[in-house]
Parts: sequence; structure tokens; C-alpha cells
Amino acid sequence: MLAACRTQQNPDVQPTFDLTCTDVEGFLDQLHEFHQAFRSCFVRREPREHFLRYMAGQLSSLERKSIEPMAIHIEGGNIRGMQRFISDDVWKEEEMKRVYHAMVADEMGEPQGMMIFDESGFIKKGEDSVGVARQYGGTIGQVENCQVGVFAAYASCKGYALVDKRLFLPEAWFDDDHAERRATCRVPKETRFQSKPELAAQMLLVIRSEGVLPFRYIGADSVYGNSPVFLDALDACVGSVYLVGISSYKRRVTLHHFCDILL
Repeated sequence: MLAACRTQQNPDVQPTFDLTCTDVEGFLDQLHEFHQAFRSCFVRREPREHFLRYMAGQLSSLERKSIEPMAIHIEGGNIRGMQRFISDDVWKEEEMKRVYHAMVADEMGEPQGMMIFDESGFIKKGEDSVGVARQYGGTIGQVENCQVGVFAAYASCKGYALVDKRLFLPEAWFDDDHAERRATCRVPKETRFQSKPELAAQMLLVIRSEGVLPFRYIGADSVYGNSPVFLDALDACVGSVYLVGISSYKRRVTLHHFCDILL
């Protein structure tokens, strides 16, 4: 179903966000309904309840949305309990993603849908967060001390949503000087360095094999278009059309290769 501001003749109109109190009436009931869809993803009641409180905290008006202020702000919140939920509790992550992907497909899935891959940076003041380093952050537009994530989004004329993510760990994080930090941040010992395009390729192939989200198009910028690994993943998605950026040098090489084939 199209958003109210969109029509079949003009599907690209962006919805306005001038919300009033009546616009969010019943929102809490909808949040509970959304929460119930993931009930089977938690073995125990406590982490299931912490999950609801965590979502409520993220949707709150708090300026700083770390665990402690959220736990204090949300009714029934418990600081230690919510900290354990994030750091120690186990939930069925793959099942959770499948449930969520099915919800996205039901709400906005279309055969002409599009998968989009890009990265984003998050500024960090300290050095305690996993993967933090001085690196380029797209949202910042410069090199800063930050974390960087690679994200997969789904879009159709019915809307758009994030559907997967991977934390990018800079190559320096795997040297001997970072061994203690890896242990402190609980980075699994089997984790190996993967470039941003490799992370994106991994997500694309998983989503493709899952077969829940319908899509025909794939888009990404030149960070991914210059990567043979990502291009191989695109080729594996038979029947899809991909629109990816490539650098000017790569364009020349690709054009020459194409001409050689024709000749």
C-alpha cells in the first residue's frame, strides 16, 4: 500500500514529518505488536522485556541514548539488566533478521525493488569502542576518530528501510598492538579483516539466498564498484540489474576490455 502522500502516477513524493499528537496515538500499541513478532527470537522472558525497553529508549526524546540514561528514563528499566542484555544475553539473530525481512517484504516488497549498499561513520571521542579509529566517515565528510558501518537498504515505490549491517574493523585492528583491545571488546578470535566491499558482498549474497526480499536492482558507489569481490557477488545475482559507480581509471579499463571482447 502506498504512503498517503504518494500515488501510482507520482510515487516518489517524500512524506512530510510535521507530526502532531494525533499522529502518534496508538503508537505504543504498535510498538508492542512489533515487539511480539520477535517473541520466538528470545529463549528467556528477561531479555525479551529488555528488548522492548531498549527500543522504547531509542525512540525516546533523550539526547544521549546510551544504556544508563535509557534505563533510568524508561519505566521498569534496570541499568545492570539492560547492560547484560547488550553485552551477554543471547538471541536468535538470524531468525530475527528473517522475521524483520518478511515484515519489510510484506509492507513494501516489489519485484522491481532495489538493494542499496553504502557505509556511514559515527564519531567517537574515546578509543574504547570496537573498531574505532581515525578514518573517513561519510556523514562527517572528513577523517575523524569514529566507527564505520556498512549498511544494506531496501527501497521500492512503497518506501525504504535498512535491512542489514556489518561493523567495519580497520586492518590495523588485527595487528599485535591491538590484541588487548580486541580481547577487551570481545572480538571473536576467528574474525578476520574484511574490506567494506567484502562485507557488502557478504550481505548481498545472504539476502539473495534467503529469498525473502524481492528485488531487481542493486546500487552502490565506486567504493564497491571498484571491487572485484563485490562485482562477483553482483554477477551471482542472475537476473538483477546493477548500477554502481566506478572510478575514471576503472571506466577506461572496463571500456577497453569491452572493446577487446567485441573485436
